[in-house]
Amino acid sequence: MLFEDLATELVSHVFFSVSSVSDVLALSSTCRRFRNIYASSQKLAILENAADAQFGPLEDLTQLLTHNASQPAHVLRSVPFSIALLKQVVHTGRVAEKWCDIYPFKKWKANYENRRLLTTDERYRVRRAIYRLWLYTRAFHNRNHPRELRATKLVIQKRAGLLHNWSTVELAEMADVHGVLREVLHSNICPSNGTIARKFKKRYPDHGEHHLLFNIHLNYPPPAHTPPAYNPFTAQYHASPNALTAHFHTTSTFNSRYASSKFSLHAHHEVGAEGWGDDIPHYYVVEDMLKLDPEQIMWLKENAPLKGMVEGYVRSLGDWFENNGETWGQTLEWVLEERGEDVGEFLERVAEGEVGVAVSVR
Repeated sequence: MLFEDLATELVSHVFFSVSSVSDVLALSSTCRRFRNIYASSQKLAILENAADAQFGPLEDLTQLLTHNASQPAHVLRSVPFSIALLKQVVHTGRVAEKWCDIYPFKKWKANYENRRLLTTDERYRVRRAIYRLWLYTRAFHNRNHPRELRATKLVIQKRAGLLHNWSTVELAEMADVHGVLREVLHSNICPSNGTIARKFKKRYPDHGEHHLLFNIHLNYPPPAHTPPAYNPFTAQYHASPNALTAHFHTTSTFNSRYASSKFSLHAHHEVGAEGWGDDIPHYYVVEDMLKLDPEQIMWLKENAPLKGMVEGYVRSLGDWFENNGETWGQTLEWVLEERGEDVGEFLERVAEGEVGVAVSVR
């Protein structure tokens, strides 16, 4: 029997067995009959099932996509599935999938002999942790939560209310993935002076006598030739295609000229200027940058190779961002103490891989 001659019920079952939205659309395009079956009253159910298989869990993703300031972040929301929601699901899910790909490289950065691909269940847990951390960032890392209010009991209780939605095991998964976000910021986006020096020596061993000139100040204006990173999350670029086109032209010209690298050797670029300070100043820089959501961090990793670009992007966020570190770690400790957990032991088990996304098998 030919596949296209199968009973409608069997074809519908095949649609519900497809594990990605793109495969659903490809199957629906094979013939007119399949197109008609797909376009029936089950269309949204088929797409929702495929989206959950590819980018799930949809429950957590929906909480993220439907969050707004008019409702407490910890209150669960139930919304009907729609094509408009699907577009957001696909966009956000693809960002989470990128983090699934990065996770093994950062998780097993030091003990790389243990590095491996994640299982399907582990990728699911990475995505779930990303969506939950993203929701926390969207709810509490914004201009409505300045530094002066971060330690007040009422604000802490609001933050803790969101974390109380999840079990201690799930919080361990979030802490594990949060460590991966931190490592990307620490090593790729905002490297310390020491990291720059080590990578430069490794990349250019013949330049051993070349002394890098590190700026002693934590914050200083970027060089005039360094364009700020285009901010894809502000309305001005969405509203002005001409401005967007012009920016991409300027940035691509700059990047092609200077090889888009922190370590490009040429007369107009001092490699030492790419450092973000020594240990203590660098720690506070990373703490500030951890207020960025996973999409912003990923975008900077892929599109802002130079320090001046990152600084320009951060300045566009407003004055509330500087010297106002992330609050996730503080809130996690608060919740764990409320549950009677030993915070130090909990964090040590996460670091050792005993709990988290990819659990070590002893």
